[in-house]
Amino acid sequence: MTDPVNPSHYKGDVECIDALRAALTPEEFQGYLKGTAIAYLWRLGKKDAPEQEARKALWYVAWLAGQDPR
Repeated sequence: MTDPVNPSHYKGDVECIDALRAALTPEEFQGYLKGTAIAYLWRLGKKDAPEQEARKALWYVAWLAGQDPR
């Protein structure tokens, strides 16, 4: 079963989110997370199913709350 929120093509030897976190300052990473969550909510229901878009936004909000959602 594939995970539409954190699909396998985002993963490899290093997962993309981990590379981003390593490359950015903590403040920049927080901004990335916040902006990405806002983007998913902004287009809610316009690309994928609204529930899927909401789960994607929550994934990034979990990071903002200090919880690794994986």
